[in-house]
Amino acid sequence: MNYKPRHIHKAIWDHIQKKEYTIITGARQVGKTTLLRELFSEMKEAGYKVYYLTLENIKILQETNKEPENIFRFTDKPANSLDPESKRKDRIFLLIDEIQYMNDPSGFLKYLYDTYLENLKIIATGSSAFYIDSKFKDSLAGRKKIFNLKSLNFLEYLEFNDREDLSEEVKRIKDRQDYISLKQVDIYNYFDNYLIYGGYPAVVLENNPVVKQEKLMELRDSYVKRDVLESGIKNELEFFNLMAVTADQIGSQVNKHELSNTLGIHNATINKYLQTLEKCFHITLIKPFHKNLRKELTRMPKVYFLDTGLRNTLLSRFYPLNDRDDKGALLKNYVFLRLNEIFPNETIKYWRTTNGNEVDFVVSADFKTGQAFEVKYSRKELKNTGYQKFNKQYPGIPVQLITYEPHMESKSILTL
Repeated sequence: MNYKPRHIHKAIWDHIQKKEYTIITGARQVGKTTLLRELFSEMKEAGYKVYYLTLENIKILQETNKEPENIFRFTDKPANSLDPESKRKDRIFLLIDEIQYMNDPSGFLKYLYDTYLENLKIIATGSSAFYIDSKFKDSLAGRKKIFNLKSLNFLEYLEFNDREDLSEEVKRIKDRQDYISLKQVDIYNYFDNYLIYGGYPAVVLENNPVVKQEKLMELRDSYVKRDVLESGIKNELEFFNLMAVTADQIGSQVNKHELSNTLGIHNATINKYLQTLEKCFHITLIKPFHKNLRKELTRMPKVYFLDTGLRNTLLSRFYPLNDRDDKGALLKNYVFLRLNEIFPNETIKYWRTTNGNEVDFVVSADFKTGQAFEVKYSRKELKNTGYQKFNKQYPGIPVQLITYEPHMESKSILTL
């Protein structure tokens, strides 16, 4: 199969000429190495002086851990920035895969940036934000830009299935409120499968549902296990038990005290496990929307998974969407993923009162303006919502109602 460009590809390509180093992060197996190799091919074809190195090569890793300059034992060496004869036209580009394996990637990048300035550009991948956060210190401020590569969004999912025609249809649906697609049945069939199997590229490229499930189980058993081991977690079973419980709670509040009692794990350990799941790009915890900052910080967060296929694997739930009790939760999880593409993560929150009135998502930076979203699977559920009270309290933040298929009172999931 030919390379299918990810939607983030152009933004990364446009950043290649910038002075800052380009860091590509994301969960394991979302396609960072494939993207880096494609950039290497394109840059080579365009005439750049470019090298591709992977730190899974033990020899390269050992040498660069000893001394940053040793990276040039495997490539040509750029001119030192203090050399008056150096010129930007001689710029060297190093594409480095799996930079998180280094002992001190922050020190490595800072040294090379400060020593070679415009004569050297590094584009690097790192498998998890856990390592990016712990090893990439403030010393890199102004020297790097981070791009987060996620599992495939729904449009990419269609394109990876060679259904660019449906991808274009979805774009028309989003752009034109009055548009009625003649391919709607096909689109929803793919959408249902997307919610069940998620967007990991290797899973999407398999047509056989049994093989898809096997790929997802390998992801759970091998790649997530590597996150566990490399983050220093001792009790693997505890961690996976917590991961499964949170998978069953998507769109719900996370009561850490309750989790502690249920799983027999200390609160501090619960916090560590949840932080690791976030830093390794498996979940996101969103905070409540409240004018009182203290209440906002102390109320329970809600949990969403960054890939619904991995979430379903943890619960062994692969049956059709219409037969599922959790289809509403999966729909909310999709809306979160879509909002996460459009808005900064820290601006996405939820609203809930002590007497149970609730709005699923509120996107606002100032409590005065923004957009709220109430998500229900079917039209019948709309009457049970308390969003009208939110409208009275925050009149400047309109609520958009979203259901699986469009109704007079709501918009289709495809319009978001």
